[in-house]
Amino acid sequence: MNWKTDRLSATYYDRAVQSPVVSRIAARLLWNYDIDHLRQSIAAQDPSALTLDIPCGGGIAVDKNPRHVAADLSGTMLKRARRKTNTLLQADIYALPFGPSTFDACLTYNGLHCLPDPAAAIGELARVLRPGGTLRGTTIVRGAGRDPLIRVLQRQGSFGNPGTMTDLESWLTAAGLTDIDLTRSGAVTGFTARK
Repeated sequence: MNWKTDRLSATYYDRAVQSPVVSRIAARLLWNYDIDHLRQSIAAQDPSALTLDIPCGGGIAVDKNPRHVAADLSGTMLKRARRKTNTLLQADIYALPFGPSTFDACLTYNGLHCLPDPAAAIGELARVLRPGGTLRGTTIVRGAGRDPLIRVLQRQGSFGNPGTMTDLESWLTAAGLTDIDLTRSGAVTGFTARK
């Protein structure tokens, strides 16, 4: 059973993420993470930018802005996000259905660590970014004191192949991104980079 596709698990996960109190406590206990970093990153979005948000999950970064395209592979998560927007698309982060240089910004919050090949996902996000566009996101990293928990989640099928902060920086660089800024809080690293 995979929490990303199991409806009941996805519902509980989404409710926890959407609750300011529960998400703050869970982020601190599980990952030693100050979730205000995530909320600040979301608030820093330019509402006029044509933005791709993948995986959008239940829609934590989604609003009614028609220039914000929320995408996820999970139909369950898209149903949850629908309460916040109608600009939804079921899409695979490894094969985005957009031409090169489509978006002003790409967001990928709390999803890269679930993927078997985060570097390929970053490469695909960079492909659809316009020159000067911004990639912004968060991911759980190894080497930050939570590796035993990461291994448990990998065995359960909830996590893919999270890297270290050094890996993340090299993935961003290899995708042709520059002006890389990494901010770690516990086992979570927030990042921004430009194309």
